[in-house]
Amino acid sequence: MAVVGAVGSGRRLAPPQARGPWTESLFAVLSGSPAGAPEPAPGHDPLTDDDLQLALYLCYELHYAALDGIDDRMEWNPAVLGFRAEAERVFEDAVRELAPVAPRAADTVGDDLQRLVHQDDGPPLSRYVETQATLEQLCEHVVHRSAYQLKEADPHAWAIPRLTGAPKAALVEIESDEYGGGRAERMHAVLFAGTMRGLGLDARYGAYLDWLPGITLATVNLMSWFGLHRRLRGALTGHLAAFEMTSSIPNRRYGNAVRRLGFGPEATGFYDEHVEADAVHESIAAWDLADGLAREEPELADDIVFGARALLALEARWGRHLLEAWRAGRTSLRRPLP
Repeated sequence: MAVVGAVGSGRRLAPPQARGPWTESLFAVLSGSPAGAPEPAPGHDPLTDDDLQLALYLCYELHYAALDGIDDRMEWNPAVLGFRAEAERVFEDAVRELAPVAPRAADTVGDDLQRLVHQDDGPPLSRYVETQATLEQLCEHVVHRSAYQLKEADPHAWAIPRLTGAPKAALVEIESDEYGGGRAERMHAVLFAGTMRGLGLDARYGAYLDWLPGITLATVNLMSWFGLHRRLRGALTGHLAAFEMTSSIPNRRYGNAVRRLGFGPEATGFYDEHVEADAVHESIAAWDLADGLAREEPELADDIVFGARALLALEARWGRHLLEAWRAGRTSLRRPLP
């Protein structure tokens, strides 16, 4: 796949190869031809469907980047939005089945989030990477994460104009750190690009899109779906809170894995930064942001908890995908890295 545009020089990517009827229909819509969204195949799993998740990812990507050969005005084209709505309907049904609404177990949303994180029994992915992963597996993990990390904080930034008061201030405080506190070289997406280069990987935006399976794209689509819909602003804040509450220890382990395999500060900088930053963000995200939003808008409390539960459940499925592939001696990507 031909990709142009490095981090910091504008985002451009070439549309990847079609994977089936969803992406073929989307490419037809983007070219101006009349086409509708296909019907999902009976018994298929939308969350692992490479074709559906790529189509939805590209619909969202129109809001983040320029797609080569596609008019920028297609971002708000009614046909594209109609196609996206159909893909989102299938996606939402699958996410809500994975993380169904459950009675809240605590008096405050902050306590609910603490309970969810404490009880989370997701696969021990970070421990495996820290102690056992080969260089090839470490690089695969980084490639999986590149779909989000090269635009880290952007999906959550959609919530800023949709919040008010103390929750808005809390979100801005977190986002400011994610964007380097005003220092471009400290932006977390830039640090992650440094990790990729340090490991000998291609750090250009979208360079590995053709390699990414549906379950990986689903983890990114989840936050874009939350972010682009005002009605889901509660879920977006719950997603961010759970993300921040569960990332400090794993990032320390990933940094340890990079050092174990012989790499230096350029490759570990992203992880080392997150060990400290996310430990600070954890309390802000859980209490000032999520719990604060629930106090301001009590009707969003269930959505906030749903966003956290959806993140944890989908990340667990993604983690199992990686571990099952590696333990079976095969790549966790759609094909091995070059």
